[in-house]
Amino acid sequence: MNSLQRIQPKVFPIEKVNIPEALSVTLNNGIPVHIIESGTEEIMRIEFIFRAGQVSEYLPLLASATNMMLTEGSQNYTSEELNRLLDFYGAFINLSTEKDHAGFVIFFLNKHIEKILELSREILFRPVFPEEELNSLMKKRLSWFNINREKVGNLAIDQFFESLFGKHHPYGYQVEEKDFGGITPAVLEDFHMKYYTPGNMTIIVSGKIHVLTTELLNKYFGDITSKNLYIEDSANILKGEKRKKVHLSKSGSLQSAIRIGSATINKRHPDYTGLKFLDTILGGYFGSRLMKNIREEKGYTYGIGSSVASLYLSGYKVISTEVGRKYRKKTIDEIYKEIYLLQTIPVEKNEMEVVRNYMSGEMVRMFDGPFALAESFKSVWELGLGNEYYYRLAEKIRTIEPDEIIRLAKTYYNIDELYEITVG
Repeated sequence: MNSLQRIQPKVFPIEKVNIPEALSVTLNNGIPVHIIESGTEEIMRIEFIFRAGQVSEYLPLLASATNMMLTEGSQNYTSEELNRLLDFYGAFINLSTEKDHAGFVIFFLNKHIEKILELSREILFRPVFPEEELNSLMKKRLSWFNINREKVGNLAIDQFFESLFGKHHPYGYQVEEKDFGGITPAVLEDFHMKYYTPGNMTIIVSGKIHVLTTELLNKYFGDITSKNLYIEDSANILKGEKRKKVHLSKSGSLQSAIRIGSATINKRHPDYTGLKFLDTILGGYFGSRLMKNIREEKGYTYGIGSSVASLYLSGYKVISTEVGRKYRKKTIDEIYKEIYLLQTIPVEKNEMEVVRNYMSGEMVRMFDGPFALAESFKSVWELGLGNEYYYRLAEKIRTIEPDEIIRLAKTYYNIDELYEITVG
């Protein structure tokens, strides 16, 4: 047994990725539905997605407040009745608002699908936005806001997005304390009427699918019509700030937050898959160069990482960490040094293989089970893409070479174009 413990298990590369395709149907009123049949347990997940995220709001907090209030009562049920019924049927829900989308996910036993769809229709299309509950919510959110204003990491990421996308664009503007007083039932009703419509809606279903799923979706959602057609403001454009370095002083803070990055390509661009590989080498996993240098060798921080994210209108890359005040300048210098090395010195074969294996394993995890499949489908669907993106990513992981890493680093990590945000 002791001798066996010393033998490292063999690593077998993933030769081929087979991703189940979604079955796409359309309800009677045009709502697209994507069904992913997978899993052995009698459980389903339905996600109702609306193009009603932060990018659509015309007041700060409007998109998230509307979404959070959906379960606070409907035309036929009080909030207590809705919550009691959801508990009775063993349903688990999650409301979420992102930069591009907002929506509602519900998990349930598939035998309860008809009742779940009835309640979902109430929540999504018949909310009443009671004033007392709204006031209570906004007081809680203001309290959370004030607490988060004391954290240098939150201040840094808010300033980062403002610098990248502009303080007047919904991707970039920062919430202020006065914004919490501008949210009323009337503005929620107006936003809901404009954006929570069949023409703005997509449904993704996954799990062990009930045989009557499409029929029941048509029954509860296929007859809903849009009252108004709302045209979005095309003048709302992305415009980053000219100032590349911003420092916000936070008295009394022992730590300094650092955010370095810029706006970049999204998944639609052919270079994006290679950029993901480059990002993983730089700071995208625990064995990355930034972690080895700044955490393990220098001891400046407990954790540092980088990421590349894809939005509908843009994308962004960011390096994030928090360090002691006296290490701020040294940490920034080491970050730029690691970028420079990627631009000038070919990555060695051993490191390339480690990252190939890590990213291949992450791809397997992305498709492990019906609900992971649904999340992976959504992340490309929202960009107008399909599973071909993942096949391109798998191919890039297998075939990318060091000279392409150098080209990508020079193209997308031009140090003069990076924003440097520090708070502390």
